[in-house]
Amino acid sequence: METVQHETGPRRRVTIADIALRAGVSKGAVSYALNGKPGISEATRRRILDISEEFGWYPNSAARALSAARARACGLVLARPARTLAFEPFFMQLLAGIEAELSSRSVGLTIQVVDDVEAEMAVYRRWWAEHRVDGVLVKDLRIVDPRVEQIEQLGLPAVVIGGPEGTGSLSAVWSDDAGAVVEVVRYLARLGHERIARVAGVPEFLHTEIRTEAFLATMAELSLSSQVLTTDYMAESGAQVTRQLLSDRRPPTAIVYDNDVLAVAGLGVAHEMGLSVPRDVSLVGWDDSLYTQAVHPPLTAVTRDIVVMGMHAASALLALIDDGVVTRAGEVCGQLIPRGTTGRPPGAASGSTRAPRPFARRQRDERDGLTLNRKSS
Repeated sequence: METVQHETGPRRRVTIADIALRAGVSKGAVSYALNGKPGISEATRRRILDISEEFGWYPNSAARALSAARARACGLVLARPARTLAFEPFFMQLLAGIEAELSSRSVGLTIQVVDDVEAEMAVYRRWWAEHRVDGVLVKDLRIVDPRVEQIEQLGLPAVVIGGPEGTGSLSAVWSDDAGAVVEVVRYLARLGHERIARVAGVPEFLHTEIRTEAFLATMAELSLSSQVLTTDYMAESGAQVTRQLLSDRRPPTAIVYDNDVLAVAGLGVAHEMGLSVPRDVSLVGWDDSLYTQAVHPPLTAVTRDIVVMGMHAASALLALIDDGVVTRAGEVCGQLIPRGTTGRPPGAASGSTRAPRPFARRQRDERDGLTLNRKSS
């Protein structure tokens, strides 16, 4: 784990005096306007409120600004559907780790679910202006992410759960997604699979792109036929794309999913279509939640200690808040746990594995129209 000290402190927060100076009024008038009290004209009130909004100042800030005490709370905003927290085991484990670390230090956790990144950024501005939180944890890093620059401009202490690229000067804790993908593809190749599909998550997320790039690069290196379809991580989309894949003229013999919810949905579709898993198709999940062993057959999955990741992220945020220490830490690569949903592909000789086809042979088969074209989305 690499740590470095802040060279500069957080940007000074706007005060009532700053707003009063800009508006050309007294601090008392600003207080009246911010707290909705009579004693000033409506035009003056409107001017003060406009200036306070421009400065990122919100009505409850006035009283809070009188105290230099910390909020003793950290924040987490998720720009995802609210039902994500109910159905996605990853977040339950992550929150368990975050809470374990924060509660041991008597620090609370404030969570808010919003519709999009713009709403998420508005929450950061409001929380920071109102002294609601001392820092935030940032999840679901985008390929092009406006949150990073805004958080830097606000001077808001933050730790990104993701990376290592695209995090700017912010602290970050991430897992080796690319390494885990390479392990999965090589494992399936050694079993003899030549047509492997990836059911990915949200395409705008950086970790989705990292996994997809590693998948396609490894498939190309082994001269295997690849296909990538994206989803919103929910069961409905997982079932839909699995049905699409398994209905192809030459369907994949193995499918790798971006989370366990997608994988369980895919297993249900395979059964629905009368296929035997793993005899007809092999399936691999991601995160190794309780779902993986509650189904039949139990799912092969990439396991990661998500609780520990949450603890590390919260610890890094507290170190930043307390001592200005910036953390840049990569977690260990997830480990593949083979279970009942992976095996040799249809037609493979019993008791043996097949090495990936030589590239020359693959080129000949493609000319004869025998292999599935590589796709991505």
